[in-house]
Amino acid sequence: MSTLFRAVAALVAAMLFVFAPPSYAESALHNVRGFLPDLRFTLVGPGAKTFTQDDFKGKTVLMFFGYASCPDICPTTMAQLSQVMETLGEEAAKVRILFVSVDPHRDTPEILQAYVEAFDSHAIGLTGTEKQVADVARRYRVAYQIEKPSKDDPGNYEVAHSRGVYVFDGQGRARLLAADTESVEVLSEGVKRLLAQG
Repeated sequence: MSTLFRAVAALVAAMLFVFAPPSYAESALHNVRGFLPDLRFTLVGPGAKTFTQDDFKGKTVLMFFGYASCPDICPTTMAQLSQVMETLGEEAAKVRILFVSVDPHRDTPEILQAYVEAFDSHAIGLTGTEKQVADVARRYRVAYQIEKPSKDDPGNYEVAHSRGVYVFDGQGRARLLAADTESVEVLSEGVKRLLAQG
């Protein structure tokens, strides 16, 4: 295993984890081409339809893991990604935001899609069985932990999860990894470069 590969793995596992204070996260767009796996998943989206990576061929994909009940990180990141889409203008039609829920118990396809569409019309909410979600999270080294709910209120619990934005090009190749604290300007420039490359 190369030193660079280990560095990328450490970056994904450590720098982007939710427990790290935002003020300590570095502001940089990391080139991960060849060091993170291509876009691949089988999950459930709007209308309870099964989606795979093939549904997004030719699109640049911004993938983010979170959950609809998230009190701070997820809405902030989704707002940032929606601003990125605004800066792209007509080019936004070539980009999709994929919000993968790590809370499949509460996030039904309907709830999740309503949540993401409140931020951007190009966003797709994806969920699935526990195994489907775990498989995708494992593939991209995303850590998450669901707190044990109380007996009095089983639907009220929090979820700790990795944070970061994965960017895939139109061929589904992992190209960029950004901290959720990255600026809209830097993210936008990164996406524009990928779009220009076709």
